[in-house]
Amino acid sequence: MPEGPKIAEELKKMEYEPLLPVEKKLIGYSLILGVVLLGLLVWVSYTFFPGQ
Repeated sequence: MPEGPKIAEELKKMEYEPLLPVEKKLIGYSLILGVVLLGLLVWVSYTFFPGQ
């Protein structure tokens, strides 16, 4: 099996590319959605499955 270029070498060759505004929005929406759903999960857990 021939050995190809190493991942670290390829990453060093790549140019820096800033995030696009739409990518920043998607990251923000994903984080907000994750926090909201986590809060919903905690609320459902405490409401319908109370601890002893």
